[in-house]
Amino acid sequence: MKASKIVYKPVGMTLGVVSGLIAGALFKRAWTTLGHEHDAPGATDEDRSWAEVLTAAALQGAIFAFVKAAVDRGGATATRRLTGVWPG
Repeated sequence: MKASKIVYKPVGMTLGVVSGLIAGALFKRAWTTLGHEHDAPGATDEDRSWAEVLTAAALQGAIFAFVKAAVDRGGATATRRLTGVWPG
């Protein structure tokens, strides 16, 4: 394994945690803004419709994927600027 990958591992893990926190906050805000209750439905919420559960899951997945990609890409770009090596 390349040394750059080993050095980047803790940075990547930290960025993963940060992106999860950001994505969670963005999803909660988006769900509330769309006029839904404060908490999104879980798959086993008996009182929620299929449409609401699947819409929440799709929105949450899209937001998490977008934020993760943006944060990962930003971290890799910053690493290359600092070290001259792409961490991938």
